[in-house]
Amino acid sequence: MTEHEGPPPGGEKPAAGSSDLPPAIDAAAARGWDDGGRRWGPLPVTLTRTATALTPDQALWSVIRYSTDALSFDHYAHFIEEVLCDHGCGASPAPPAPAPETPSIGRTGKSEIDRLAPLRAFTNPGIDAYRLLKVATEAFLITHCGVQLDSWSFLNDMGPARMDDERQRLGVGVGRLGLQELWDHYRVRVNGATTLPYLALIRAKLADSRLMPSPAVDSNTIECYGILQDKLTRPCFLELIWSYWCEQGMLVQTMNAISLRFQNKRRGAGRDPLAELEIDPLRPLNNLMWGYVQDTQHRLSVVRRAYEYNHQYGVTLAGKAVGAIRPADSRSKFLEAFHGLLALCVAFYERDDQTTVIADAFPVLNALKEVHLLLGEGGSNQFLDLGWTARQEMLMEQWLLARPEFGQFLPSRVMVSYTEPWMPRVDAMKTLQGWTNTNVTHFHNLAIFAEPVVLSVRFGDWSRTREPARAANWARYWRAEIQGYVHAYRTVTAST
Repeated sequence: MTEHEGPPPGGEKPAAGSSDLPPAIDAAAARGWDDGGRRWGPLPVTLTRTATALTPDQALWSVIRYSTDALSFDHYAHFIEEVLCDHGCGASPAPPAPAPETPSIGRTGKSEIDRLAPLRAFTNPGIDAYRLLKVATEAFLITHCGVQLDSWSFLNDMGPARMDDERQRLGVGVGRLGLQELWDHYRVRVNGATTLPYLALIRAKLADSRLMPSPAVDSNTIECYGILQDKLTRPCFLELIWSYWCEQGMLVQTMNAISLRFQNKRRGAGRDPLAELEIDPLRPLNNLMWGYVQDTQHRLSVVRRAYEYNHQYGVTLAGKAVGAIRPADSRSKFLEAFHGLLALCVAFYERDDQTTVIADAFPVLNALKEVHLLLGEGGSNQFLDLGWTARQEMLMEQWLLARPEFGQFLPSRVMVSYTEPWMPRVDAMKTLQGWTNTNVTHFHNLAIFAEPVVLSVRFGDWSRTREPARAANWARYWRAEIQGYVHAYRTVTAST
């Protein structure tokens, strides 16, 4: 027995609180120490989780999360309020308080609006306010979608609050300098510029195609064949699955029903609940609603979106407006593979939370590769353009529904704490029409949680990744989104 394991010299160990010991010795004995500073009591034992090593692709996830957050409704509403108020378009609701990092419209936004305005002319009279809203929404997407891979800096573009959140997500003590080093190490050089490894791989497959600069605004010539350099140096981190879940939440259907009522049309052959509502509260929005109705022919149809949802994700929409579609190419295995990946992540979290177990991330890595390949198969033809257009149209619909006039036209439950002002109008419409009684918040959560996760799988270099540490870091980083998506999906589908 060593001197640290045995009782203190002089006999049996003292009893804590005994009256024949001096106070100082009595207190030391109660703590398990003798007067010589030697330990004779039980030793505390703690278990900690296995340390995680940083991998370069973690910087990509931070960039994707920053980019998707920049397209949030709060940032969009703040942008639109600056545009419409500056142009004197009448009273508008007060924009939500932006985060410290929220950029204002700035010179770039104003220049994009001035550039796009003459190119987006309408022949219909009396829709100037709607035209400005549409141009401003397009300018918002241009200035907020994606980042400039060559010059994007964690040092300049992320505020202190955002960096603290990133440190917590990464689980290691890394600052902005550390993230910048990871980001610089992750990117690869292609034709004199830096881009993502995945995009560099695609560029290598199209080695015979030359890179072209973005066409000038006043150019009358069209390049016949080539790759726009901006597609490599500034990819747009925007995913169509966001639009799919918003549409399943009845956002578009709500605006369609209101448009019919605005035109004095009944919806369907039976009783129309909106026929009993007086539309006069929408009088201040007459110019915007008039433009929205007149622009119907230039918006995506529900059938057009349904075909693209099926092409990219193997899902579709159900209803009389869609009917039976006959797609030429469907990702029928995507939803099963994607949800299988999320199920493996949930199982990984259960093992990873146990400090006596080192969780195996190989199943997650294999599932990531499978979903990555399926997303690549669906990334063709119109998947970029249609996703962009659908996002533009649905952002405009959200902003219109968020106007206070719709709160008078469609009264909603005041005590429900919706996260965005357009949500109560959709739920009120669903109640009137007898549609699904699932709160629109769950559909919105599916949209905002699925988009960055799918983007991180699409743009990650998973096909050439062999280290399970990268899959483990991916699962830990996106844990909040993955578990939030799983809960919202169970609520929406009433599954267990």
